[in-house]
Amino acid sequence: MKHVRGLVVGGGAIGASVAYHLAKAGWSDVVLLERDELTSGSTWHAAGLLPLFNMSYATSHIHDYSVKFYKTLEEETGLNAGFSVVGNLRMAQSQARMDEYQLYATTAESVGIPYEWLSADEIKQRWPLVRTEDLIGALYHPTDGYINPADVTMAMAKGARQRGVEIIRKRQVDSYEWTGDAWIVRGRIMVEKGGNLVASDETFEISAEHVVTATGNHAQRTAQLLGLKIPAIPVEHQFIVTEPDPALVEYRKTHGEHPVLRDADAKWYVREERGGWILGPYEKNAPARFEYGVPDSFRADLFPLDLERIEEEYMSFIHRIPSSEEVGLKDDFNGPICYTPDGNPLVGPAPGLTNMWLAEGFSFGITAAGGTGHYLAQMMAEGEAEIDMASLDPKRFGPWMTTEYAARKNEECYDHVYILHHPDEERPACRPLRTAPCYDRMKAAGAQFGCVNGWERPNYFAPDGFSDHDSRSFRRGGWWEYAKAEAEAIREGVGLIDASAFTKHRISGPGATAFLDWFTTNKLPKVGRINLTYALTETGTTRSEYTIVRLAEDDYYLVSAGAWAAYDEDFLYKAIMEKEPEFGRINEQDVTTQWGVFAVAGPKSRELLNALVCDAEPGTVLSNKRFPWLSMRNIELKMCPVMALRVAYTGELGWELHHPMEMQNYLLDRLMEVGEPLGLKLVGARAQNWLRQEKSYRAFGTELGRDATPLEAGLDRFVDLSKEFHGKAAMETIGVRFRCVTVLVDGPEDADPWGREALYVGDEKVGRLTSGGYSVAFGKSIGMGYVRPDLAVEGTNLKVRMQDRLWDAVVTEDSPYDPKNATIRIDG
Repeated sequence: MKHVRGLVVGGGAIGASVAYHLAKAGWSDVVLLERDELTSGSTWHAAGLLPLFNMSYATSHIHDYSVKFYKTLEEETGLNAGFSVVGNLRMAQSQARMDEYQLYATTAESVGIPYEWLSADEIKQRWPLVRTEDLIGALYHPTDGYINPADVTMAMAKGARQRGVEIIRKRQVDSYEWTGDAWIVRGRIMVEKGGNLVASDETFEISAEHVVTATGNHAQRTAQLLGLKIPAIPVEHQFIVTEPDPALVEYRKTHGEHPVLRDADAKWYVREERGGWILGPYEKNAPARFEYGVPDSFRADLFPLDLERIEEEYMSFIHRIPSSEEVGLKDDFNGPICYTPDGNPLVGPAPGLTNMWLAEGFSFGITAAGGTGHYLAQMMAEGEAEIDMASLDPKRFGPWMTTEYAARKNEECYDHVYILHHPDEERPACRPLRTAPCYDRMKAAGAQFGCVNGWERPNYFAPDGFSDHDSRSFRRGGWWEYAKAEAEAIREGVGLIDASAFTKHRISGPGATAFLDWFTTNKLPKVGRINLTYALTETGTTRSEYTIVRLAEDDYYLVSAGAWAAYDEDFLYKAIMEKEPEFGRINEQDVTTQWGVFAVAGPKSRELLNALVCDAEPGTVLSNKRFPWLSMRNIELKMCPVMALRVAYTGELGWELHHPMEMQNYLLDRLMEVGEPLGLKLVGARAQNWLRQEKSYRAFGTELGRDATPLEAGLDRFVDLSKEFHGKAAMETIGVRFRCVTVLVDGPEDADPWGREALYVGDEKVGRLTSGGYSVAFGKSIGMGYVRPDLAVEGTNLKVRMQDRLWDAVVTEDSPYDPKNATIRIDG
C-alpha cells in the first residue's frame, strides 16, 4: 500500500492549488486523486472572474495572493494561464452603493490592493458603449481581470508535478479510516462505459498522514464518508454568451478590452468574449441542487437554461450596454456552483478528526484557489497561516446545522451576492431557528434580532412599526439612536442584556486542573473565583478566549464567545484527547443550552438584584466583602437558583446571571417587575459592543485571533510567564510586531467606523482598525485596532480612512472610560 504525507482529494482549481502549495512548502510526497478528469467539476464551466476583495479581511488576502500568483505561473510552468488583466469596474447607481464601495476600499487599503475612483463622465470617456447617465460613479481595480479556469488549473497541476506531486485520475474515494497514525483511503478505479463514468471492480488503497478534501459539488458525499456535516451545497448559476456585437468589434479596432463590468444594483457581471459579451446574473429563486449528493450520471454536465428567471437581469444588461440589444445569444450555461450559508468557503481542520482538512464550499473558487492553497499549506506545514483564517474555519457552523438549513441559506446567499452588504445587515432566511425561552418576550419588547451561531440575539430594541431592514446604512442607521439610548442607560442607570448565546463548557475530573493550567495562559483561579485567560495556537497566537470559573478543586465552568461554540469545543476536545494520558481523566461537556445568561449592568444593578435576592443577610449578599469583583456565588433570586458571576463586559458595576434555561422567563419577569421603578432598560449587542470599546476590552474575532499573540493584543496581565503553557515558547519567539490600541475619532457627523478602516500617519499606512462604533462617554466615534509598537503611545495622532477621507484620531489610554475600574468595584 502506497504511503504519502499529503493526499488531496479533488482535481479542480482548489485541489490543484493545494497540491502545488504543499509541494512548494517542502512536502515531497503528495498525491492528488480525481474521480474523473481535472477541471471536470465546477471549474470547467466557471466564468473565470477574479474579484479582488470583499468585506472579509481573510478572503481579501486570499484573492490578492491568487491574482499575484497566477501571473507567475507561465514563467514557472511554460503554460499560459489565460490571465487577461483588464481591470474590474464596480459601477454604482446610488450613493448607498458608493458608500459600500468606500467601505470595500478601506479593506483593500489594509490589504494593499490598488483601486481608483471614477465618475460617470470618466467611465463614459473610457468606455463609450456603457450607458452612464444613471450612474453615480465606480470603483475600479486596475490589476484585476479574468482568467481561463481550465488553463490556470492545468498550469497549477503542471507546477505541482514539477515539484514532485503525483496526480492520479479516475479514482473515486469510497472510505476514510483513521488508524491512529494515518488515514487509510480506499476506493475504486473509474472507467468509461457507454458515455458514463462508472466504478469498476478494481480497487486501490493509499495511506496518508494528512488528507485534504477539495471535492466541490461532491461535498455532501464527502460529508457522509467522514460522518460530518458540511454545509456546502451547490446552487444553479446561469450565464449566457452573446454573438459578436458589431459596436464592440468596431470599438476594439482602436481600443483595448473592456474591464469586467459589475452593475451590482442590477445584479450582474459582464465581460468581453470573442467580440461578444458574457452576462452572469445573480437572480432570485435560483435553486439549490444535489442536497444529498451528486448523481453518478452527472459529470461535466449542465442544467437546462431558465431564461425567464433571468429576464430582469438580461433587460438591465441591454439598458447598460445598448448596443447589445440586437445581438443574438451564442451559448448558455447553467451549472452547479457550491455555496455556504454565509458565502465564505470552509477552509481548515475538520471537526473531531485528526489530520483531516477541508477546502470546500467555494462560490468564487477560481479567485480563491491560489490563496487557499497557499494559506492552507501554511496551516498544515507550519501550524498556522500568517493571516487569521478563523472566519473561514469549517467549525463556524455547529452540529445543529441541517441539510434543509444549508440548502435554503445557500440559495439566499446566491440571491444576496449583489445586494447592498451593509455591515449591520441581518439576513432573514431560516429564522428564527435557535431561540432562548425569552425570545417571545424580547420580541414583544421591540427586540430587533441578530443571528449568532444560529441563535437569535437582540441587537437593539425599537418601537412598534420600526423596520430593521429599512434602517440599515453604511453610516449611522435608523437603529443608531436606540443603541445610543441603551448604552446611556447602562452608563447612567441599569440595563439587561440577553447573553444566553455564550458558549459554555464544564471541564472536570482528576486531570482537569493540570490540563487547564497547560491549556491556558493565565493562573487558574481559586475556588469561587474567576479569571480571564487565553488558549494559544501551537505558533503562539490567540486561538480562543475563556472566562474560567473554578467551581471546585477539579471542576471548572468555561465561558467563551457565542459565535464560536463548535470551534472552541473542537479545540478543547482535541487537546483533551492529546493530554488525557498524561494528566488523567478529563471530562468535557458542552452545557450551552442548559444555562441561560442575563447580564445586568449599571450603577443601579446592585439595587435591582437586592430587590430579588433571598439570603439570611440580604443587605450584604452583594457587597464587596461577600461578593467581590471577579468572583462567583450561588444565589437565589426569588425562586430561581442563579450562578452569579461578578463580571461586566460593559465596564460598569454588574453581574452575569447564569440560570437554568427552563427558568429563564420566570427570572426575566421578576427582573422586569422590580426594574420598572429603577428605569431598567433592555439592551442589545450593538450598545454592548460600543461600551466594551470604551473599556478597551478585546473581542475574539476582531482584536483577538490567530494572527496576533496576547502580548501584541496588550493582554500581558492575563499571561503568566512563570508557568509553562501550550504555545508559550512560540509566543515569546514572535515578540511584539504590533500593538493593539484604542482610538477616539473626530469623524463625520453621520458615521462611525465599522472596524475595517486603514490607519495612517501622514501618507503612511501604519495599521488598521478591527472594531469601531460610538462612545457615549466621550461623545464621538471610537475604535480599536493595531499599529506599529512605536505608535501605541497615548496621545499619538493618527488618521483613519472613512468615506474616502482621512479623519483625525488619537491613541487614548487603555480603558479610557474609568481606567482605574472604580465603577466596577464600587461597594454597596
